[in-house]
Amino acid sequence: MSSATFGARPAGPAVIAKTTPLFTGNDWDFDTIRRIHDACEAIAGPELGLSWYPNQIEIITAEQMLDAYASIGMPLFYKHWSFGKHFAQHEAGYRRGLMGLAYEIVINSDPCISYIMEENTATMQTLVIAHAAFGHNHFFKNNYLFRQWTDAEGILDYLEFAKTFISRCEERYGHNAVEAVLDAAHALMNQGVHRYPRKKRPDLSSEQRRERERQEHQERMYNDLWRTLPAKAQAGKPDPQAERRRALLELPQENILYFLEKAAPRLQPWQREILRIVRHVAQYFYPQRQTKVMNEGCATYNHYRIMTRLSETGQIDEAAYLEFLQSHTNVIRQPTYDDRHYGGHNPYAIGFAMMTDIARICTEPTDEDRDWFPDIAGSGDPMGVLRDVWANYRDESFIAQFLSPRLMRQLRLFHVTDDPDKPELRVEAIHDERGYRRLRRAFARQYDVAWLDPDIEVVDVDLEGDRKLILHHKVLNRVLLNKDDAARVLQHLADLWGYDVLMKEVDTATGTVLKEHTASARPTFF
Repeated sequence: MSSATFGARPAGPAVIAKTTPLFTGNDWDFDTIRRIHDACEAIAGPELGLSWYPNQIEIITAEQMLDAYASIGMPLFYKHWSFGKHFAQHEAGYRRGLMGLAYEIVINSDPCISYIMEENTATMQTLVIAHAAFGHNHFFKNNYLFRQWTDAEGILDYLEFAKTFISRCEERYGHNAVEAVLDAAHALMNQGVHRYPRKKRPDLSSEQRRERERQEHQERMYNDLWRTLPAKAQAGKPDPQAERRRALLELPQENILYFLEKAAPRLQPWQREILRIVRHVAQYFYPQRQTKVMNEGCATYNHYRIMTRLSETGQIDEAAYLEFLQSHTNVIRQPTYDDRHYGGHNPYAIGFAMMTDIARICTEPTDEDRDWFPDIAGSGDPMGVLRDVWANYRDESFIAQFLSPRLMRQLRLFHVTDDPDKPELRVEAIHDERGYRRLRRAFARQYDVAWLDPDIEVVDVDLEGDRKLILHHKVLNRVLLNKDDAARVLQHLADLWGYDVLMKEVDTATGTVLKEHTASARPTFF
């Protein structure tokens, strides 16, 4: 693997004249990569007004890209059997020609690391640098969710610490013991995030020091909650002991991994540290899950603008521009619902279409646009509006605010309700004023994590009896958890807790308990 680092330069006046091509043919070297980076930078800063972390370009092979694929896009990640399984699956498909590879993987860090394949042509390297090193990089640095939840400066050090810590645990406690904790923690990963800001953003670069201090003082540490048990409360009267217990345990608690890390009575310090590692990784990816359309839309829109400008100024020739257009068109293709390749909405297609439509509304608005978007229609500053959008929205709010009737017509969107209690489908929205608004709300809701992820909280612990952990799943629209999946995940939770677990599925409208799930800790886990 080879690399080169490029610092962020201050934006200056846009002076781009016709010049000789950056490259000829498909071949490239490091000097070519540097020229490409500098040419893209000269457009991204002065013309588009982007700001970004310093760039670090890493050249890797197809096999290394497959390995990065398997490690959920984190080449510096710790080892786990699931990553090897994914690697084998991806490699088999790639070797048989059944799948392509991403041209790049980009890490939200400072400096921002872009991994590009050495098999790429010079044109594809230009596209990747425009897309990742400037498009994604700008979004990572400026979007409020990433500023709020991620520590770009500390993430690389933390990943190195996590990888080293887990390797040492495997040497000391055995591979099987560590794998059991990781399996359980990964099963609870989606329930291991804080959905709302807390008092302090974690300083990931200090995790190694904090872990060492905890190891040094673990013999003097104890949890007073488990030393004594409160007396039984009298029926029908407020129980101050129970209220104090819930307050000390920070109940109700939506972050189940956090709760287990702090309160599980039977976990060893190294096991708590692994839960903390998985929890931090889950939190790192939390903004990315909420901004897939916007993130890819930002990168795709900016790479299109940069590549088009490079063509206009003669820095890439017609053959290179046609190669780019073919790749770009494939990326933003949206198969129709009856196409055999249909797999849902393509975030690249939706994001790019909406960014392009916003630019049109700012420069060439129709009367309909002026009615729907009075604040931006005809403003004449599309990049200013887009930079504001990239900084202050997530997918759900972005679609709810900026999806236009014109784009809904172009994409041929429609809203159909499939009620299991009724024998036929129902068309809920058509292309009229009321239909557009209902359609936009319904489409935006498909990207709302509050609707996508089950709302599960730890609500109490039976300290007076068998220390059973009690959770509630707040059911929306009568959608219950899959029975088999719930049983498997709850078993992992019970193993980490060390005692029985009860989860009640509660209707949010009526408070009625619709279903209950239970699991008991396996004695072999520890």
